[in-house]
Amino acid sequence: MSPRSASVNEELRRRSRERLLQATVELVAERGYEATTLGDIADRAGTARGLVSYYFPGKRQLLQSAVHRLMHRTLEAALEREPRTDDGRERLARAIDAVLGLARDEPLLMRTHMAGILQAEGFVQCPEQQRLAALLRDTVARYGSADVDTDYPLLRALLMGAVVAVLLPGAPMPSARLRAEMFQRYGLDWELGVPPGGGPPEGRRLPPV
Repeated sequence: MSPRSASVNEELRRRSRERLLQATVELVAERGYEATTLGDIADRAGTARGLVSYYFPGKRQLLQSAVHRLMHRTLEAALEREPRTDDGRERLARAIDAVLGLARDEPLLMRTHMAGILQAEGFVQCPEQQRLAALLRDTVARYGSADVDTDYPLLRALLMGAVVAVLLPGAPMPSARLRAEMFQRYGLDWELGVPPGGGPPEGRRLPPV
């Protein structure tokens, strides 16, 4: 049997990494961060325990990469769903709704992710984060930004702040209110994206700014 080519080996490594990332998302969402071990993740992924350490320096970095992958895939699906559009305002509305939707649908996972970013490990610059950043930068550019290098970090900060506000223990902000504030900031009509039922907060249509 001839040895595998470099491209085949690279594809096998990619698939192993993907399985580890998916297993991490599943287990942390089910059990929480502390109750999930690297061994559990390797078992769920069907890989050797040593591969976890080969790809990631630790559990916190693995979780960040896993959540960034989930965010990228969720955002990509939202931007490319039918009817597909190149309209920058609609795409920005979809992006905001996608991120707020993750906070609503995966509260334990997203709360754990945000806590990790605010701790000593900081923000992990992994391939998954870079793909997510590229998609958000493209969204900002299509929206019509004249300075993407300034406007992208601002959008990222606003989205992160909204996620924290939705998930704040004991004093969560309603996601519809946060959506309304972000839509007002960017001059987006409430009907864009995936509007929640019931209309804008307080029954008013928010004017563009």
